[in-house]
Amino acid sequence: MTESKYDYSIIIPAYNEALRLPATLRAVLDCVREKGWKAEVIVVNDGSTDRTADFVRETAKTAPELRLLENPGNHGKGYSVRHGILDSTGAIVLFTDSDLSSPIEEAVRLFDAIHAGADVAIGSRWLGGRSSQTQPQPLYRQFFGRCFNFVTRLIMRLPFADTQCGFKAFTREAAQTIFPRQTIERWGFDPEILLIALKQGYSVKEVSVSWGHDERTRMSYLRDGLQMLRELVSIRWNSLLGRYNLPR
Repeated sequence: MTESKYDYSIIIPAYNEALRLPATLRAVLDCVREKGWKAEVIVVNDGSTDRTADFVRETAKTAPELRLLENPGNHGKGYSVRHGILDSTGAIVLFTDSDLSSPIEEAVRLFDAIHAGADVAIGSRWLGGRSSQTQPQPLYRQFFGRCFNFVTRLIMRLPFADTQCGFKAFTREAAQTIFPRQTIERWGFDPEILLIALKQGYSVKEVSVSWGHDERTRMSYLRDGLQMLRELVSIRWNSLLGRYNLPR
């Protein structure tokens, strides 16, 4: 494995995010500079049809920390995260949602967990209770989210309170082992990468982070939830076949 060029890589998957991305990149770049992180920021454009890519290119002209990766068309969040992580060069790699539901400053909590010995650190909206939610979800979304997480834990036998929070960090070695084995390319990729991490013997630390619901979220619990259930079955099948246990 090549030597890391940066201490941190921050991956932001983006699809038609021209409206939200300016504030997000401003917050991320300001945080990187204020904290003096030796970091790269990678936006992965997932076949956007708006000005997402143009905005990133323009911003990168005055932000050497920032670069753009382009997917070959629209492939999904899981594909985008994998693309960004496998192209990154940081010693610790973090991916975050483009709406920054968890403020980028919360990344310190995940980085500290990894510096303390974890191979993977995952943000959790539920460990801290409602007090950690700066903007709570509507009750119906909380209900469906909790139900999906229960089903996920039941099917996948994962011991985590929150598998779906889009705020996760990895050592470079763990990331370069986990993500080449990932097969799910849309919303259901989170439990798959966590299962792979455990199958490969990595330590996973769940960390409470502050989190705020964004009303502009595109996820539909009915449409996307059904797709994710099908993906859980696929992941479970792959696991039974031993596809995640292949030697590193």
